Amino acid sequence: MSGSSWQGSVSEERHVPVLLHTAVKAVLQVPNGRYVDATYGRGGHSAAMLDAIGASGKLLAIDRDPEAVGDARQRFGNESRFEIAHANFGELGAVLNSRDWNGAVNGMLADLGVSSPQLDVAERGFGFSRDGSLDMRMDPDSGVSAAEWLAQVEERELANVLKTYGEERYARRIAKAIVAARDAAPLLRTGQLAEIIKVAHPRWQRHHHPATRSFQAIRIAVNREFEALDALLKQAEQALCIGGRIAIISFHSLEDRIVKRALRIPPPDPSIPRHLPQPLRAPHPWKTLGKAIKPSPLEIENNPRSRSAVLRVAERVA
Repeated sequence: MSGSSWQGSVSEERHVPVLLHTAVKAVLQVPNGRYVDATYGRGGHSAAMLDAIGASGKLLAIDRDPEAVGDARQRFGNESRFEIAHANFGELGAVLNSRDWNGAVNGMLADLGVSSPQLDVAERGFGFSRDGSLDMRMDPDSGVSAAEWLAQVEERELANVLKTYGEERYARRIAKAIVAARDAAPLLRTGQLAEIIKVAHPRWQRHHHPATRSFQAIRIAVNREFEALDALLKQAEQALCIGGRIAIISFHSLEDRIVKRALRIPPPDPSIPRHLPQPLRAPHPWKTLGKAIKPSPLEIENNPRSRSAVLRVAERVA
């Protein structure tokens, strides 16, 4: 399905950035440096970064969503220090190479997951509070939609996605119900899918829709979000200069696990006895700065979507 039905006008809704000042302060160490906002969203972090950098500083924002790119061009089109690139952040290296920025970035920020406007527009298909097209693509003009993916995925693979990406306890039962339903009629609407999951789910958590975990898992699979995050973290090593900092905000335990694993010093090889020396390894590129940071109770009260956020900060040292 083409994304043209929702392109054009820039959304008036503004995403409420999570841990805004903490994240921006963590990465901006050189006033007139080069900075990357790897997830523009609706520009909250970009605006705060532009407020903080100097007159000759530069900010490059990246987003795969054409609506976000349109928002950036409308909002910051006259800002000489700002540029937006329409790309997946997993393509960070290519984006920076084309601008001769690799190895020269002083700080980078990434706010993972979906933005509020994406969740709130029914036709994007990310949520189920209102019925909409079963799309879920971050870039509606690239890749396959959730409807197309669900039409061809095998039941075993679907169950594995629901269990792994959604940590859904009843993954096999839900996958079986989805496949049975799609064999009877095409799955094209979010409300249709949510109802199938609701009927198949044997136990609901209070204040938690039974389709929440499954929708999250399908979205992650459709957008290949974890593959893109792995690519971003690997390419960030070459993107930042020595002393440059990276700050990543995640909203999912598996996302946070990927980030934590990439930034921490690898543990010793457990196959080598403790009394023997470990083999020489290349220096680890990152030094983590402090512990994981979570929103304050006040921020969670003001922005309930922040409750699962985790911020990790690291500095490139090698």
